[in-house]
Amino acid sequence: MKILVADDLPASAIELLHKEGWDIDARTGRTPEQLANDLKDADAIVVRSATRVTSALIDAAPKLRAIARAGTGVDNVDVQAASARGIVVMNAPGANSVSVAELAMALVLALARHIPGADQAMKQGKWEKKKFLGEEVRDKVLGLVGLG
Repeated sequence: MKILVADDLPASAIELLHKEGWDIDARTGRTPEQLANDLKDADAIVVRSATRVTSALIDAAPKLRAIARAGTGVDNVDVQAASARGIVVMNAPGANSVSVAELAMALVLALARHIPGADQAMKQGKWEKKKFLGEEVRDKVLGLVGLG
């Protein structure tokens, strides 16, 4: 099986694919024309966010059986065109859950301590210590609402 990896993936992910004995073509930065040409004999393609898998790319890949999005969502894949050809489209939901949770906590702390405003003031040469004391989150109850 030939798998074309169109976007940057960690070396460990590429190694996992190699260990299965599959032929891996992992080059980034291809033009849509180069990608279409390279897909002519590919069984699968792995993308992240940078590559758009359009109906034209799907049409250029007669052997294509799977499109994998290494991340959440498939908004950069023409799912309708893939489904019409019987090509499986998959993603990795939850793959970035820890990163999202950590970012949410970092933003909670940044806002509680007025870091964005303090940063902006410092860049303007102002030292307004009392204005940006902020609030400690220790012993506080915080509520988070997810929208995505």
